[in-house]
Amino acid sequence: MARAPEATIGTATLAAPAPAEALCEVRHVSHEFPLPNGQTLRVLEDINLAVRPNEIVALLGPSGCGKSTLMRIFAGLIHPTEGEVLAHGRPLVGLHPGVAIVFQSFALYPWMTVAQNVRTVLEAREVPADELTDRVERAVTRVGLNGFESAFPRELSGGMKQRVGMARALAVDPELLFMDEPFSQVDALTAESLRAEVIDIWAAGDRRLSSILMVSHDIKEVVYMADRIVVMAAGPGRVRTVVENRLPRPRDYRSPDLQRLVDQLHDVITGSEMPDLAAPAAAPTLGPIEPLPDASPSEIIGLLEYLDARGGREELFRIVSDTRREFGQVISIVKAAEMLDLVDTPKRMVTLNADGQRFLRAATPEDRREVWREQLLRLRLFRELNEVMEREPDHELDRDFVYETLALALPEENYGRMFDLLVRWARVGHLFEYDARDHKLRRPEL
Repeated sequence: MARAPEATIGTATLAAPAPAEALCEVRHVSHEFPLPNGQTLRVLEDINLAVRPNEIVALLGPSGCGKSTLMRIFAGLIHPTEGEVLAHGRPLVGLHPGVAIVFQSFALYPWMTVAQNVRTVLEAREVPADELTDRVERAVTRVGLNGFESAFPRELSGGMKQRVGMARALAVDPELLFMDEPFSQVDALTAESLRAEVIDIWAAGDRRLSSILMVSHDIKEVVYMADRIVVMAAGPGRVRTVVENRLPRPRDYRSPDLQRLVDQLHDVITGSEMPDLAAPAAAPTLGPIEPLPDASPSEIIGLLEYLDARGGREELFRIVSDTRREFGQVISIVKAAEMLDLVDTPKRMVTLNADGQRFLRAATPEDRREVWREQLLRLRLFRELNEVMEREPDHELDRDFVYETLALALPEENYGRMFDLLVRWARVGHLFEYDARDHKLRRPEL
């Protein structure tokens, strides 16, 4: 039973107010977390949003915009600092009784089998003993884990572990299924399969499940799954706009209409609405840039030293064999070195170039740092952040500003991971360092 309306894609507009029959709703919700220094961090600002029957709603936005906090407020796990939370039009007291949650981490008990992991949530709900076995079997079957009831988590792949998490959530027969980046810990093909299966389970209509609320930073994922896409901004988190997705189901990742909506959302995130975000007045205007490959500076330097010991060049597949690393990781390291313009990659070869040799031949650690800094400043992200830092009176940047910069430049990436890589790369060249105590980027003390 397809639930989305059979209509063509429209333009991005603000959604109409939710009708009274909303399954859950927040009105003028704001939230603050206390900090160790006695101050507070405001993470949400005046949120108004409802989840209606028979729809999938996605919260889309950068890390730090409060998506997961908002989901937990909907579920009753967090009581907001301001505003009200409603369930079926009535004030929510305690946990929402119709909600089950699938978390980003698999959150399985490692000493329990698949069946036991599912059974434990039913026992916590005080399901009658004579119903337990049947409900466990139905939940396991529903997510395609037949035959694995006696397996332990250590014996399962990442995708199978997440299926156990889904089975555990579905076993309680929820009215609302909340999903907090549930596919981020599995490979791309497994994630694609799981998304389709979640849609099939929701659309089947043979259980109480009515609607899904999901958190994601993946634009293609939310366009494939959601009926309404809530685009959030950070600092503090707030709803920037709500985009109605009227693409008919089943959806195809390759369809022109789906790609057009992906592009439309990208424009919403990176377009003209963004300048009012809290940021230094001298905020950079970033064009398209490449994400930083998942490679540490020590791995990049290790590659340069490996090549130097072999006359300055080696075939890619030989590097994989010699280093006994996974092929994809070697690709990331080579890509990182190439981005820093320390190697060239003609065909299947990896070759030290002049700058790579200059780095290795540097006479002192300070000389090496200088070469590394020069290479970093050839990359637009580092160069423009450095220019902003130079113009700031205290020569420092808030972490949230850098997060927002990454959100603008790389809306489909994991911004927390990009930030960590940015800091690690910058530290080697003494470009800047991160102080976790006050969440500031600043010049290192020499």
